Amino acid sequence: MTAHLVWDWNGTLLDDIEAVVGATNAAFAELGFEQITLDQYRELYCVPITRFYERLLGRIPTEAEWEHMDGTFHRHYTLQRAACALAEGADVLLTGWQAAGRSQSILSMYGHEELISLVRSFGIESRFVRVEGRTGPSGGSKIEHMVRHLDALEGVQARRTVVIGDAVDDATAAAHVGAHAVLYTGGSHSRSSLQRAGVPVVDSLAEAVGVAEDLIR
Repeated sequence: MTAHLVWDWNGTLLDDIEAVVGATNAAFAELGFEQITLDQYRELYCVPITRFYERLLGRIPTEAEWEHMDGTFHRHYTLQRAACALAEGADVLLTGWQAAGRSQSILSMYGHEELISLVRSFGIESRFVRVEGRTGPSGGSKIEHMVRHLDALEGVQARRTVVIGDAVDDATAAAHVGAHAVLYTGGSHSRSSLQRAGVPVVDSLAEAVGVAEDLIR
């Protein structure tokens, strides 16, 4: 069975954390909430997103607040995303993994149609056997999506699969299906919060791929 990587998109392959924090603060500003720093975001971020907002606000958002923040966030994020690039070295790593005869895919909680369009705009769609984004409401966990994603990949076994992402939820979803995980510090979580997941934590995607190779050797 071939070795397989499941890549996260936002905060992993796409270096968009500044846009994410900027859009979060734009949503907060419209509701009169205090602004947050990148460090605060990384230390408090979790899923479901409503739980993250509860940590920030000190209470559970009302349904109206949640719908407003979610809509405002996505509106501002779309504007700021235009300045985002792939993470350092991502294209070279994707090309090298594919050239070695191994497979890879993307599983993201970003909207599916927008994800497909973005991946194509960076000219990397052909590197993946499957690119899959969220098709339902935002704010959930990756677990059920990971189950369906692996089921749809022909010739891929969980024990020969490594999930590379920037969130504890990536490690949780990987563990649920029996796959390995490597977590990257360039996205939504602080190193200390990632380390609580009990999987390897790295500071670059090159390190992530190197660790992944060791895990499935």
